Amino acid sequence: MTVEQNGQAEDAALVSVLEALPYVARYLDKTLVIKLGGSVGDEGTLLDDLVHLNRLGIRPVLVHGGGAQISEWMGRVGLEARFVDGRRYTDEATLDVARMVLIGLVNSEIVSRLNASGVPAVGLSGLDGALLRTRLRDERLGLVGDVLRVETEAIEALRQAGYVVVIAPIGSGEGGQVHNVNADTVAGDVARALRAESLILFTDVTGVLASDGSLIAEITAGEIPELLESGVIRGGMIPKVEACMRALEGVRRAFIVDGRVPHALIRELFTDRGVGTMIVKERSPAVGAIVTG
Repeated sequence: MTVEQNGQAEDAALVSVLEALPYVARYLDKTLVIKLGGSVGDEGTLLDDLVHLNRLGIRPVLVHGGGAQISEWMGRVGLEARFVDGRRYTDEATLDVARMVLIGLVNSEIVSRLNASGVPAVGLSGLDGALLRTRLRDERLGLVGDVLRVETEAIEALRQAGYVVVIAPIGSGEGGQVHNVNADTVAGDVARALRAESLILFTDVTGVLASDGSLIAEITAGEIPELLESGVIRGGMIPKVEACMRALEGVRRAFIVDGRVPHALIRELFTDRGVGTMIVKERSPAVGAIVTG
């Protein structure tokens, strides 16, 4: 590399650092809630990004799913997965598998990988400290719950102690009845209860797509009903957008991010070039800026 090329590389690196500084400052001492799949490996470089956040002193709250792993283990024990309106039907046997997989396998694996990478982490389910108070969502779905209330004391105590909290989406209903809960829903309600700076939902698509297939980079809450009615937002994207809408009652901004993009978390948080869809309360008509609370 010539002296000129070396100087250009240093200039580019400096620009990147200067670009990132305001975004880094935004998240210092703030709460960030991230929903990921059934493994930190599912999102490619997410583990590396979490290590970088930890070095900056940013310790997010993680909520994980695990639908693919539940289906796999149901097959292993001879149970057939059923779905109603795109949601998993959960009877007692399915709930037993979900609890074993989400709490015993997925949660512990994520916590183990984080700790091994130098990120201090503690795993919780919604049953610990009655973290997730739930109610039956729809009898047609069986033992599937909606979040009534999030008890944040355990989360806040662990975060104060310097831990990344990893939450399995299992909740406790009336009389101690255990419920399986959609992980996107849990992430949105946890972010709302913690009044997080941001909610980030990882997915395996680019983000919310327009009818022509192009990415919609920003959406306001007021635009959501029309996008739902027109079918632009459909299928598995519906619970993600609903979770973001719920979160915006207490959260400044929500993101639906393509986890397949290398370092998607860092790119979305710390650069001017996002890699997904940002959802906010409203956009200022005067200057085109985003009003976030």
